[in-house]
Amino acid sequence: MSVEIKKVSTKKELKKFIRFNYELYKENPYSVPDLYDDMLNTFSPAKNPAFEFCEADYFLAYNEQGEIVGRVAAIINHRANETWNRKCVRFGWIDFIDDPAVSEALIETVKTWGRERGMDEIEGPLGFTDMDAEGMLIEGFDQLSTMATIYNFPYYPQHIERLGLEKSADWVEMKIYVPDAIPEKHKRISDIIARKYELRVRKLTSKRGLKKSGVAHEIFRLINEAYAPLFGFSRMTEKQIDKYVNMYIPVLDLRMVSIVENAEHEIVAVGISMASLSEALQRAKGKLFPFGWFHLLKALMWKRPKVLDLLLVAVRPDYQSKGVNALLFTDLIPVYQQLGFEYAESNPELEMNDKVQNQWQYFKTEQHKRRRCYKASL
Repeated sequence: MSVEIKKVSTKKELKKFIRFNYELYKENPYSVPDLYDDMLNTFSPAKNPAFEFCEADYFLAYNEQGEIVGRVAAIINHRANETWNRKCVRFGWIDFIDDPAVSEALIETVKTWGRERGMDEIEGPLGFTDMDAEGMLIEGFDQLSTMATIYNFPYYPQHIERLGLEKSADWVEMKIYVPDAIPEKHKRISDIIARKYELRVRKLTSKRGLKKSGVAHEIFRLINEAYAPLFGFSRMTEKQIDKYVNMYIPVLDLRMVSIVENAEHEIVAVGISMASLSEALQRAKGKLFPFGWFHLLKALMWKRPKVLDLLLVAVRPDYQSKGVNALLFTDLIPVYQQLGFEYAESNPELEMNDKVQNQWQYFKTEQHKRRRCYKASL
């Protein structure tokens, strides 16, 4: 196939860039579409604070008939490059039909774009920051995706590997089944840790108070500390934190948020979970209006699914490897039982992050997905 690559330069073309994924996967039972308005804000320098330290261009691939057959974003996160002492261009939001000419044209476009800006590596799929979906699915193609992850066809990794890109990092995803009772050993560890380090669980009761008190911002600053050593992470700015506070707080059920404080009332750990919106997003077809909002609200408030998403779990570095996670889930498990959840989706966890993997050792789990970040020299 003859492939022509064009840079997105108008709002109309950006809409086509976003909608290509929806069209490619509209008949797929496992893909979960992003909300169009969220994507529009993500790709807008005026709306996304990540553009304070990122630059990006978006590209569409066309066939001889003028039909869109692929897309890709080329991104440089200058803050991450400075943090990790690299010159890396990221490829993200990559989608393509099953034609090697298309995937090659897209990757070569990102490589050229990166070289022109002094980069010497390519890596992806990655977004602007770790708060964007990342990693290409390589196992679990028959599993329902989540709102925080990428779904892709099985041929994607075959194309990428054929182009000479190699593994940079893997994430695994788990189903963690809600037990009938808190495992006795887990409960015992929770009690010991609470006494030893003078910790207590704090429950939040007001979303407005959560924002006004500054606690919501403290949570994201804790995430900055906890995630700092992890693959490719770059610290969130205060503007980014403002964005995520405004994005997440309105949709949270505070019963499913757990905070651990020390004797000085400092937040040392947080666990944030919510009902899965995967099926609701599929019904909404990527649109809030006219009726998409109803499906989301129904899943959050009236008819919850049997699955919950573990959105964020973070422990302050000086409290890691001390069993503090046990307090979070000793608090949350009775809530999950009360609300009728059967299992939780862990969302992506770095396979080499033993601290995260070990927290599930007392629960029935199933690793059902794996995703990969690829890299190559330019």
